[in-house]
Amino acid sequence: MTDLQGKVALVTGASRGVGRGIAHELGVAGATVYVTGRSATDDATTEDLGGTVNGTSALVTQSGGIGIPVLCDHTRDDAVLALFERIRREQGQLDILVNNVWGGYEDFDAANFVAPFWEQPMWRWELMFDAGVRAHYTASRLAASLMIPRKQGLIVNISSGDEGKYRGQVMYDVAKAAVDRMAFAMALELRQHGIAALAIYPGLTRTERVKRFASAKELTNSESPRYAGRAVVALATDSALMERNGGAYKTGELAQDYGFTDIDGTQPPPFSFG
Repeated sequence: MTDLQGKVALVTGASRGVGRGIAHELGVAGATVYVTGRSATDDATTEDLGGTVNGTSALVTQSGGIGIPVLCDHTRDDAVLALFERIRREQGQLDILVNNVWGGYEDFDAANFVAPFWEQPMWRWELMFDAGVRAHYTASRLAASLMIPRKQGLIVNISSGDEGKYRGQVMYDVAKAAVDRMAFAMALELRQHGIAALAIYPGLTRTERVKRFASAKELTNSESPRYAGRAVVALATDSALMERNGGAYKTGELAQDYGFTDIDGTQPPPFSFG
């Protein structure tokens, strides 16, 4: 499938997990994919979780696209600016931005993740908002400058939610609500330029970190990282994409709407917080 041949995408935080799955599927669709992250070698990955920008970019190329690895710490404005200048110089365009980078789960077991907010360490706030919300905003504003002249583009914020239900932890809830609202607000300003912005909610996904902490029972009806990738491809190739502008969509809902399945041929249902 080469539906995205000639398109240029950037997936942030794609060394592993959902980002890797999205980059992989964009490669299957024939896109040129810039893969960013902080891990370059297998002996220096985040919290020994494995996965590198080099490995993901090679996977993109093997799948039919063109993978380009870029080491980038998305909390550093100078590094992010250099990344987008490189894309401008090498490609002259950017068609798809997937804001996936997320630091909120780092040091997951260093303090109880679901403890009451008054017991949460403030360093966790910085991980969620600097390496999450702010990183999404920084990348989006630079992506817009590449998309607006061409009057087309798609910005996807990877988020989490279930129709306004509490997400189970105050910092997490506020951060993800901000990511959703950012997509909504950007959509309003970008609509006149033919650019769509929206949020996607993967369900419980079998990422390296989740598999480390979750039991087999908890992973029942879970998704592979590529399920979200197939959702991104479906959106990016939808001629009626602007009808979804500003919304937030579960991967399971998009699978039902577009008719795609996960890698095992199943169609995990939309995730619910209960």
